[in-house]
Amino acid sequence: MAKIRAHVFVSGRVQGVFFRQATKRQAQNHGVTGWVRNLPDWRVEAVFEGEETAVRALVDFCHHGPSSARVDNIEVNYEPYKGEFAGFFTR
Repeated sequence: MAKIRAHVFVSGRVQGVFFRQATKRQAQNHGVTGWVRNLPDWRVEAVFEGEETAVRALVDFCHHGPSSARVDNIEVNYEPYKGEFAGFFTR
């Protein structure tokens, strides 16, 4: 199976609603590496790396997030796999 990388920006009510923690949990459950962080403009940014089906599952999760979130928009850029992460981190 091919490995891919996705760089994601999520906007809406996505800070203060456990979006980062839920994303980290989902990434760990799917064996995806990378990171997630809050941005000063109230968006959440994440980078996911791993098997294509697992990364796409994380991107799908970001379309709705945890139950307390409201996702208004998601921007996804697929990039070449780099294999630079040893795990999944919250920044």
